[in-house]
Amino acid sequence: MKSEWIMDVLTDLKTFARSNGMPALAEQLDDTAIVAMAEISAIKEAQNGQRNDGEAAVGTYFGGTGTS
Repeated sequence: MKSEWIMDVLTDLKTFARSNGMPALAEQLDDTAIVAMAEISAIKEAQNGQRNDGEAAVGTYFGGTGTS
């Protein structure tokens, strides 16, 4: 996907931060990468849920079993 390049940028920034004595920044960039992965995943899921006519599919299944 076209937005995945951001992960490479964040990795490069994190490597630079760690190599230059900026551990707090490197840790923050780890958190930022997690947010980026979640949003990229959400975009992919939304695009996969699109019908041919452009309407989103209805419903979401989160898996698992429940008790009543």
